Amino acid sequence: MGCHQRAETSGLISFLICAVVGAVSMNLYLQFAPAIWQLTQRRFMVCSGIVAACGVISFIIGYASKSRSLNLKHGWLAPIRRMFEIIALSVVYASTIFLSSFALIGVASDMMGKALFSGYLSSVCAAFAGVVGYMTFVQAEMMNAKTIASLLPFFVISGVVTAGMTTDDPYWYHNNFSQLGDRTTFAARMFNSTLILAGTCIIIVSYFAISELVTTERLQRLWHDHTKADPNRGYEISHFMFRIVVLSILLTVAGLAFIGIGVFRYTPHNLLHNICAKGLPFVMLLLFVLLPWLAPRLSKAVMVASDLAALVCAAFWVNMMMGHNTLTNVEALAGLAFLGWFIVFSRQIAAIEADRIAAQLLHAQAIEGGLEQPAAEPEQQIESRIAADR
Repeated sequence: MGCHQRAETSGLISFLICAVVGAVSMNLYLQFAPAIWQLTQRRFMVCSGIVAACGVISFIIGYASKSRSLNLKHGWLAPIRRMFEIIALSVVYASTIFLSSFALIGVASDMMGKALFSGYLSSVCAAFAGVVGYMTFVQAEMMNAKTIASLLPFFVISGVVTAGMTTDDPYWYHNNFSQLGDRTTFAARMFNSTLILAGTCIIIVSYFAISELVTTERLQRLWHDHTKADPNRGYEISHFMFRIVVLSILLTVAGLAFIGIGVFRYTPHNLLHNICAKGLPFVMLLLFVLLPWLAPRLSKAVMVASDLAALVCAAFWVNMMMGHNTLTNVEALAGLAFLGWFIVFSRQIAAIEADRIAAQLLHAQAIEGGLEQPAAEPEQQIESRIAADR
């Protein structure tokens, strides 16, 4: 079997194991958990936690099994970096699966009725755990920035929708999103936790995006001899490290702003909350406007779309200041615009990664066939650097 067929087969095995583990774990919980933990929402939380645990373990096994750098062949840096990636991706998957599962279970319970749905909870847990185990194991075999970023809107929307459905304040929408999290209820904790996890995921995905941009630029400089005879000598980015540092800072600050909005509720920490909430649009504006300079390898269509997103958000803000709109609508639009931009940005990074891998294959074939001799470094050094990047 080829690698993709083996991944699908392993995914089916993961489906069966996770389904059995989910059913057994949920049955044991329903039988032996104390009465205080038999409340409906706590049952749903435990069910979602079991599903998330199955998905994360399946992902870790799948991701670690395909990695070639979990050894000391290239020193300590490569395995340490790979372990950090596994932990970071596990956080992304755990938060995404937990919030999505909790939202879906809540919707199903409302449709069927709590009394009827409670009898199917073990079966639902088994089904969700099996599906998640299959998906995470297969995705681990083709993991890239595009796959990670595609997960981001799922748990953000799931967390916000769940918080909005379970809140005891029916008028929160008439003010702003901060009011949804400005309480000590379950809905407020769900909303704030969603923002914290969203910011964490933005920082994690940004790390992978920056790593890919650095790897691509490094290979471009390795493959060209920087002389007048090299037709690609002008393709290098000037002041690249300074640009990449600025891009890293802006993306990290955007993620920290999301975290700060969730950590600092408005009522006890109104100053810190306002700094994070009102500072985020300025960070978004800088990212959108400076994108052609920060990441010139991205397509021009992405840069134009970024400018249009900034203009639309500014137009909605002016409309709100004139009294024709609500702050909640503007915040919702800005949040969706940033998430949409971030997904497009990550998909562009994934496209750059795919092109780089294709170029590496062509370059290796050319070297093996004697058609090209690398001028910057010997062949062994280039292959060693590429293997270390993996």
